[in-house]
Amino acid sequence: MSDTPVAPPVSFAEFPAVTTAEWQARLARDLKGQDPATLRWPLPDGFSVEPFYHREALAALGGAPAPLPHPVAPWLNVPTLQVPAGEGREQIDQAAAALANGADGIHFILADAAAFAVHYLAERLPLARTFIGYTVTGGPDALLSQLVETVPGTALRGFLRFAPGPVPEGAELADYRTALRRCVSLTTGMPDFRALAVNGAFFGNRGATIAQQLAFTLNTAAALLAELPNEEISAAQVAATLHVHLAVAPSYFPELAKLRALRQLWATLLHGFGLPAALNANLRIHAATSSWTLTTLDPHTNLLRHTTEAMSAVLGGADSLSVAPFDALFAEANDFSGRLARNLSVLLREEASLGRVQDPAAGSYYLETLTDQLAQEAWLQFQRLEAAGGLPAARGLMLEEIKAVTTETFRRIASGQQVVVGTNRFQQAQEQFSFHPKKLLRSSAFDVTRAAYPTEVLRLATALHFERREKKSKRAAVVLLGSNTNQIILENFIQTLLPHERPEIAASHPPGTLSLLYSSPEEATLMYATPEQFQKFARFIYQIPNEKQHFIPPALLSSDMATLHEAVRVFGFKEMKVQGYTTEQVLARLQGR
Repeated sequence: MSDTPVAPPVSFAEFPAVTTAEWQARLARDLKGQDPATLRWPLPDGFSVEPFYHREALAALGGAPAPLPHPVAPWLNVPTLQVPAGEGREQIDQAAAALANGADGIHFILADAAAFAVHYLAERLPLARTFIGYTVTGGPDALLSQLVETVPGTALRGFLRFAPGPVPEGAELADYRTALRRCVSLTTGMPDFRALAVNGAFFGNRGATIAQQLAFTLNTAAALLAELPNEEISAAQVAATLHVHLAVAPSYFPELAKLRALRQLWATLLHGFGLPAALNANLRIHAATSSWTLTTLDPHTNLLRHTTEAMSAVLGGADSLSVAPFDALFAEANDFSGRLARNLSVLLREEASLGRVQDPAAGSYYLETLTDQLAQEAWLQFQRLEAAGGLPAARGLMLEEIKAVTTETFRRIASGQQVVVGTNRFQQAQEQFSFHPKKLLRSSAFDVTRAAYPTEVLRLATALHFERREKKSKRAAVVLLGSNTNQIILENFIQTLLPHERPEIAASHPPGTLSLLYSSPEEATLMYATPEQFQKFARFIYQIPNEKQHFIPPALLSSDMATLHEAVRVFGFKEMKVQGYTTEQVLARLQGR
């Protein structure tokens, strides 16, 4: 507009320009002869971050990239509420209270969408004005139909995420095309409601690298764009109702660059489908703090992780953000941790003013380079998977690649190369748990798809053993420590030994076995078993017939000592021996005692 004041150019004339050569000379002096190359930071994505960037970095990109599309208004603060089977009236009331105390919207994860009290929802939260997200495991079109019928003529705000099972959304379309197409039709003309989700968080919360997360997110979106359009629904309609969910981890600058790279890649993907460039600005990103990096040990460290995750998300350009409570792994939803999670976003917006600048990373030599490198690597991986058939055909390959990365992550954490504060470094030696380890390990809801799980479950299991010994309990237990972690446990123990005392280790255990801890008042023994052995063992302990399908054993199995000891023998569990050390000594070393 003609009356808009023009900002004067920013100038720092009092500071002389410093050339790249001058910076490098200063670096060499400060490093006192050390090669700057030793300061390179290798990323799991296949390239390294340099210790120094200057204006030549932008020249290498062809000049400073244009600022990316960015939310016009500050991001929406959208807490997540789990709704168990039933009408969910309690959670709807909690949502209303959260909206009155700093939240801008609510994300409901519904265990049973068909039973959800939609009429009560409309009474408590005006659907025309309230941003509401819904994650459902079945009947997405039925829920949308009910919402539309409850408030006829109202344009909804928010999003719908259909998560039909333990696979990434979009990877299994054959059974759901009709329902998803109906979702598109029902929300046509609702620009503030996105009915199709591309769940990149699925990959992030299972330990994928950033480049993998971006690539597999694009593969998922490509499957939706290729499969859903028909005579009634165009590819442009599908693209207009897509939105992306991302999990944001604590690696501050790479995670910030991840969101920026996604916006770059989204434009390339839409161009590949012949869609208008204007649709790129239409992309909506819902970010959530990562469950992959949550810990049960020293859980207040999760508050710190969530702070850096939230900052990366909003500075990277997220349209909405969900911050999980720090105790979400082991505690029921409660006002205290819920308020802390909700207020984190409020503090960043109201007190840190992070919502006042659009694309604040634009022009940064480092972040523009990092954004470009992540985008290039992700695009190569995306093309490779598409060449292998795309989704759903290449789903197995995709999951195998993630598994390889997570196995290496577990190894790095166990060996101490990768630090998890409070879990494998800087632990509380006499930590008092605010939860009961036995109950947590038995819970089917306990999230085992986390980076710290193999390390923390060993610590919880040994804590239970020492408690049992002190109480002289008459029972014994077998704790499942994890799959494919036998070698990791041994390597972790070796790292605790001084070089002169490292013994010869017994022959490697068979690949694909499970790590177990057998615990009685008298002894604690590290063992291993095949998945089949453990499955039969668990069925025997719980007296579950073999013909019953889909039985998932809990991580903790307990019984009287005689029964459990005999069952361990009958089902063929083998002891993991470290020559020269008893299991008690191994456990004590792993616990840092």
